[in-house]
Amino acid sequence: MDLPLLLKALLLGVVEGLTEFLPVSSTGHLILASDLLDFNDDKGKVFEIVIQTGAMLAIVWEYRVKFAGVIAGLARDRTAQQFVMNLVIAFLPAAFLGLAFGNYIKAALFKPVPVAIAFIGGGFIILWAERREHAITVQSVDDMRWTDALKVGCAQAFALIPGTSRSGATIIGGLLFGLSRRAATEFSFFLAVPTLIAAGAYDFYKNRALFDTDDIGVFTVGTVASFVSAFLCVRWLLRYIASHDFTAFAWYRIVFGVVVLVTAYTGLVNWSA
Repeated sequence: MDLPLLLKALLLGVVEGLTEFLPVSSTGHLILASDLLDFNDDKGKVFEIVIQTGAMLAIVWEYRVKFAGVIAGLARDRTAQQFVMNLVIAFLPAAFLGLAFGNYIKAALFKPVPVAIAFIGGGFIILWAERREHAITVQSVDDMRWTDALKVGCAQAFALIPGTSRSGATIIGGLLFGLSRRAATEFSFFLAVPTLIAAGAYDFYKNRALFDTDDIGVFTVGTVASFVSAFLCVRWLLRYIASHDFTAFAWYRIVFGVVVLVTAYTGLVNWSA
C-alpha cells in the first residue's frame, strides 16, 4: 500500500467535501491542491471527479427522508413527480454542454491560473448579486416550477468553467431568479446528486483503462473523506445561511485568486501551468 498516495487521496477528499457545496468551487480547489501535491496527471484528474460521489452521498444521507418520500410517492404524488422533473430539467443544460465541450474545457482551463481568474470573477459576481434586492417568489424547493428549474440549470452550466463553482452558480442563480436563500441552497444540494453521479460515472468509464485493482484503496480513502467532510459542511452551511449571506465567500474567492496569481507571477509557487 502506497502510504504517501493514500495521504494525498485523504487530503484531496477533505478538500472536495469541504468545498463542493460552498460557493467557492470544489473543482478549482482540487486543481490547485492536486498541482501542489503533484497528483495532477490523467489518473489524478479522473480521481478528482470520481470522489465527488462521496460528497453526493452526504446529501443523500442528510436528506434521506426527503428522497425516500419522493421515491415512495413517485407513482401518485404530484409534488414528488414535479421534484424529479425539476431535477431532470435542471440537469440537462450542463449535461449537453459538458458532452459537447468537456474535452476542450479540460485541455484549456483545468490549470491553476485560469482557475484563479475564475475565482476572482466569480467573487465579484457574488458581491454584485448580494447587493441587489432579492424579490422572493419561491419559498421552498417544492414550490418551484419547471421554468425555475430550467433557469437554475442554465446557471449551473457556467460551472463547467473550473473555478466558477457549481454550487455558487446554482445558488446565486437561484437568488437572482426569485428563490429564497434556503430554497436556492437546497435545490443546489439536490441537483448535485444527478450531476455528480453522471460526471463521475462518465469520466471513470471513459478513462477506465488508466486504472487497476491497486487503485481501489486510493478511491475508497478519497471518497470516504469526501463523504465525511461534505456531511459536516452541509450541516454547517444550513445553519450559516439562516443568518448570513454569501459575501464572506466572495471575498475569500477574490483574495485566494489574487494569491494564486501573485505566487504564479513571482515564482513563489511553481504552479505546473
